[in-house]
Amino acid sequence: MPTFKVAIVGAGPAGYFAAQALQNAQSDDKTFAIDMIERLPTPWGLVRSGVAPDHPKIKTVSKVFEKIATAGNFRLFGNVELGTDVQLSDLQKKYDAVIIATGTSLGRKLGIPGEELKGYLSAADFVPWYNAHPDYTDVDVPLDTDTAIVIGAGNVAMDVARMLALDPTELDPTDTANYAIAAFKKSGIRKVYICARRGAEHAAFTSPELRDLPKLEHTNVIISKSDIDAAITAAGDAPEKDVKNNLDAMLAIAEHEKTSHVRTMEFLFHHVPTEIKGAGQVQEVVFKTPTGEKVIKCGLVISAIGYEAQPMTGIAYEKGKVLNTDGRVKDNLYVVGWAKRGPSGVIGTNKSDAAGVIELIISNLTTPKNSGDINDLIGAHKVITQTHWEVINAAEVASGEPLGKPRVKVADKEELLRLGGF
Repeated sequence: MPTFKVAIVGAGPAGYFAAQALQNAQSDDKTFAIDMIERLPTPWGLVRSGVAPDHPKIKTVSKVFEKIATAGNFRLFGNVELGTDVQLSDLQKKYDAVIIATGTSLGRKLGIPGEELKGYLSAADFVPWYNAHPDYTDVDVPLDTDTAIVIGAGNVAMDVARMLALDPTELDPTDTANYAIAAFKKSGIRKVYICARRGAEHAAFTSPELRDLPKLEHTNVIISKSDIDAAITAAGDAPEKDVKNNLDAMLAIAEHEKTSHVRTMEFLFHHVPTEIKGAGQVQEVVFKTPTGEKVIKCGLVISAIGYEAQPMTGIAYEKGKVLNTDGRVKDNLYVVGWAKRGPSGVIGTNKSDAAGVIELIISNLTTPKNSGDINDLIGAHKVITQTHWEVINAAEVASGEPLGKPRVKVADKEELLRLGGF
C-alpha cells in the first residue's frame, strides 16, 4: 500500500482541516503521512490567537484539532519557520505535496492621511496583543482616552469594539493575556464607535454575534432605528437570508430598551473615514457622511477592514492572497484557507474548503517519493512536537484552574520552549 508524504505549513484551522480531510481519504490504495509545520511553539492559529476570549465556545474546536493530531499518521513540527529554518523548495523535493495554510496576518490599510500617528492600530496587531501572541506583546495600545473608533463592519470589528467597551472584570474568567487585562482595567475608554462605510444591509457581521450584544451586562449598545429602517428598504422585498437575519438582529438592538451604563458601544453606518488628525498622536477622525463632513474626537483608532497574506519567497500573490487555481499553486504546491481565498467565512468554512483541495491533491498523486522528510532539513533545531505541546497545554490549563480560567496563556516564546522541555 503506497504512503504519500504531505507537509502542511501552518497549524491553524485550515491546516488541521486539511489534515483531517487527508485522514478521512485514506484507503486501500493510498495512505498519508502528515507533517504539520508551525512557526510558533503553539498550534491552533486563530483559535488561540484570534478568537475573542469572551467567546470560549468557539475555541472548543481545538478538541477536534487534538483528535486529528493524535490519529497516528500526524506529526507536529512547532517552532519551525518556513524561509528561515526550512526552505519551501526543499520541502517540495521531500514531500509528495506541500500545502500552505498560513492564513492572512497583515491588516489592510485604510489608505488615508494619519495612519502613521500614535494611537492608530490595525486589528491585525490589536487582536493578537490581547490574545497573548508572542510576536505582539510589545504592541503600544494607548488606552488613556475616553473615546475609541473601530473602522470596519465585520465580526473582527465587533470583537475589537466589544473588548474595548466591556467592563474589564468580565475578562477575568477568560484566557485574555494577563497584561492586556491589566491594561484594560486602567483604560479610560467609555465610548466606542463602530464605523461602517456603507449601510447596514452591506455589513458582514454574523447574526449570532449581533444577538449576543444586548446580553452585555455593563455596556450600552446603540444602533439608530432609522439606519436599520433605511437598510431594510434598501435590501428590498427578498433579501438574502444572511442579510435578513443581520437586519433583524440589528433592529432588535435598535429597539432594545436603553440602559444607563457608563460604557457605550455605538454603530455608525455610512461613515467613510477620510483623514486621521492629531499632533503626533490621534486626536480626531474626519468622516464623509450623507449629510456632509463629520469629525469625531478620539485617542484610539483601530481599523478592521480585512487581512492580507504575508508574502513568501517563491510564491506569487494577488489581491492579498496566494495566486492559485482551485487551491493548486504550482507543481506539488497547494494552498488552503484564508491564504487561498482571502479572509472570509467562519472557522468551519475551512473544513469544506480544505476537503475540496485535498480531493484535487489526491487526484494528482501518482508514485510516492522516497527522499526523506523534514528531519533531513532541520538538524538539531528545537522542535515542539505534539508531545511537547501537550506538556505546554497542560501547564497552561493547570495555571488557569485555581483562577477559574480555561488557561493562563504563556506569551513569551522562550518560556513556552522551557515549558516544552528545552
